[in-house]
Amino acid sequence: MRAGTDLARMASLVGDPARANMLAALMGGTALTASELALEGGVTLPTASAHLARLTEGGLTKVTPQGRHRYYRLAGQEVAAMLESIMGVAATLGPRKVLPGPRDTALRRARVCYDHLAGETGVALYDRLVAGGIVAEDGDAVRLNGDGRGWFAALGIDVDGLSRSRRPLCRACLDWSARRSHLGGALGAAVLQRIFAKGWARRETGTRVVAFTPPGRRAFLKLVET
Repeated sequence: MRAGTDLARMASLVGDPARANMLAALMGGTALTASELALEGGVTLPTASAHLARLTEGGLTKVTPQGRHRYYRLAGQEVAAMLESIMGVAATLGPRKVLPGPRDTALRRARVCYDHLAGETGVALYDRLVAGGIVAEDGDAVRLNGDGRGWFAALGIDVDGLSRSRRPLCRACLDWSARRSHLGGALGAAVLQRIFAKGWARRETGTRVVAFTPPGRRAFLKLVET
């Protein structure tokens, strides 16, 4: 089978407007029901169920039955990274805008990309990590430098524990709005959870927006500027 066949199959799954809207809704990392996704896709529940069956069969989503409901989420970080990249290409090649990416200022500033921090805030963090030698870029790959373990440990992150998981420790994820990289992988997810745990920011209900408190933003800026 030629590689183009798989590419065409993935493109057909994402290419339907209703399915694309449902996948975009799942980019927030929250599991949603078929009814909720039907609203996101602008279709009836039976139509949404048919779309979700195709997405699950195609490996882009997974479903978890719980009681009377079935909850859908993206199949993994690789799917989220693919969607984020497609959004970036679509914004570049689509109708011309003054600014690429989302129009909402809050979404541009800081948002959840599946389970890690994206937007201008996420890009600023990634730039700090690279400039400080905490992570190193090696072509398209990103690796943690030896001294970087101490930086993450000071933030309260168990790097050794994360290293034992099957998930890549760190990876660069092309940011949809900024067109530059933010930190993905297990470390990216751990950083966002620490931001929430420290009370620096919270997830706005029903959106992908990460809203920093004034003290939290000052603490975060101190983190990326030192």
